[in-house]
Amino acid sequence: MATTLYLIPLPLSPNKLEALPAQVWKVTEIIKHFFVEDVRTCRRFIKELHPALNVEPILFQEVNQHTSPDRKVFKEWVKAGVDIGVMSEAGCPGIADPGAEVVSWAHELSLKVVPLTGPSSITLALMASGLSGQNFAFNGYLPVKEPERSKRIKELEQHSAKNQQTQSFIETPYRNNNLLADLLKNCSANTLIAIAQDVTGDKEWIKTKTVAEWKKQIPKLEKLPTVFSLLAG
Repeated sequence: MATTLYLIPLPLSPNKLEALPAQVWKVTEIIKHFFVEDVRTCRRFIKELHPALNVEPILFQEVNQHTSPDRKVFKEWVKAGVDIGVMSEAGCPGIADPGAEVVSWAHELSLKVVPLTGPSSITLALMASGLSGQNFAFNGYLPVKEPERSKRIKELEQHSAKNQQTQSFIETPYRNNNLLADLLKNCSANTLIAIAQDVTGDKEWIKTKTVAEWKKQIPKLEKLPTVFSLLAG
């Protein structure tokens, strides 16, 4: 039997299973071989979906910033003809999260790759921003130190103005307020800044304003996952 690789989304916030489609329940009940960002998170997730399921026989291989995926194990599972799942710690695997390398191996072996629908903070933030969804780019993390950070912000704003392209990026939650301050310091007054915090969570907060409007009342952002976007006027 040929292996199928399933890309399985997890909720962006705890206890938000309602954000997942029914297909996630079906697939996670059957698959017994996973590449995951964090074993404890994914084991707990499967148990939450299927309380009666025995998770002990399930095999997990970690793939994250500290651990590269094991290609040898991947090939062994493919040779055995078992289906494989890929899960990140939250959201969709392969989108600002680990998993892309495993997917590339699947394509090399002409395996069927099935992405399951589910919450992606990047996509949801863009949807709710009111900024251009026709032309956009995700830039991951910006430089932490100066002057590289300010230089990068100005480059993104210039690129946005030239191409009318929304530029999105993220930050480590405890540095959210620092990033907002740097955006307001370096961007033009009429540039639109969208802030999408704790998307789908209990403290979800999404606002879009110009730099000039933000400066009138600068919010104090919580230490929660946040997607920032800008569109130059």
